[in-house]
Amino acid sequence: MFPLGNMDSNALGRIVREERKAQGLRQQELAAACGVGVRFIVDLEAGKPTLQLGKALQVLATLGCDVSIATPARIK
Repeated sequence: MFPLGNMDSNALGRIVREERKAQGLRQQELAAACGVGVRFIVDLEAGKPTLQLGKALQVLATLGCDVSIATPARIK
């Protein structure tokens, strides 16, 4: 589990890369499974901060990652 408070684009990229490798996938295979280009996967894993959120969420979903957000009102 990675707290979102400590999350940035570099941390997200590391998570994607680690999970992709843990599943034995090459970048090309993950890109094809997600319907995105290989360049997107490369940039995501490199921590590029300006990538499209929808595509990043699709990659996470394809990897089976669960994304949770706790708003301040829900934390209390």
